[in-house]
Amino acid sequence: MEKRQGSPGEGINYNELPKNVRMRPYYIIAPGMIILIGILIPFLAAIILSFTNASYRLPMEQWRFNWFRNWLSFGIGDEKLQLGGMLADPDFYHAVWVTITYALCATGSELLLGMGIAFLLRKDSRYCRILKVILMFPLMVAPAIAVLIWQLMISNSVGIIEKFLNLWGLYNFPWAASPKTALFTVVLIDAWVNTPFMLLLILAGIQSLPKSPFEAAQVDGASPWFTFKTLTLPMLKPFIYIAVLFRSMAALQEFGIIFALTKGGPGNTLMNISLTSYLTAFTYRQLGKALPYLLILWLVVNKTAEFLVKRQRKYAKEAAGL
Repeated sequence: MEKRQGSPGEGINYNELPKNVRMRPYYIIAPGMIILIGILIPFLAAIILSFTNASYRLPMEQWRFNWFRNWLSFGIGDEKLQLGGMLADPDFYHAVWVTITYALCATGSELLLGMGIAFLLRKDSRYCRILKVILMFPLMVAPAIAVLIWQLMISNSVGIIEKFLNLWGLYNFPWAASPKTALFTVVLIDAWVNTPFMLLLILAGIQSLPKSPFEAAQVDGASPWFTFKTLTLPMLKPFIYIAVLFRSMAALQEFGIIFALTKGGPGNTLMNISLTSYLTAFTYRQLGKALPYLLILWLVVNKTAEFLVKRQRKYAKEAAGL
């Protein structure tokens, strides 16, 4: 009669194993637990402090719970109902609008540019390899340094971009000095810095696509647009959603480029949630009022990431034929 083979761990006494072998599972999960604790402690502290009057103007002994006053408070004065807190502040809704608008404009422009350049550089030629290396340089530049570079290039006196616009009859373009063009300026700098990231991910996706469907479409006489619409784009969607996921999460939390260029100006034109929270905490020194902004930002980023991950998994299954 044939003897049935047991499972790999069957018949092994765990207590008889050497101590270093028994500790291996703990060694594996230890880094993850340390990172988890390092994230949870500040997160829980932020939630607790958002319900207090925490301020750098007061000693910690005077910090008290004021419950929902930082979020939404009600009061009666001058014979009418008065609202207070973040959710009753028009600046909060302006910050949300700036955050979402900036994220959509920056991510959308970088996606279109990255996809277009990726299709141009998909061939493995000498010139394409050289251009790939050159186009990666902006990705290595810190946002603050990128802002300094662009401030020189768009300068009305010595800027090379300004001189180029002068050839077309445009003089003294306002750039970040005007509320009408400030958002365009920061999105332009963001696109210059982060489009190579989109390019890398989408180019990797293009190069990983199977060749047989495209060869069959070419034999059948399919047009380039039909091939792109019915073959390339559906199979490329999982990679596109991964790229959009990473860039949208970073764009929603953008701080460096806006702060280095205009500090949220002119006026409050570019005051997004991150910048509003920073100024509330470190300029006005009201930590308790600043933390609800960050918690709302966390909620927005979390829900956006959840939506994009679900879409990415859906298209990944469709591309795999499942």
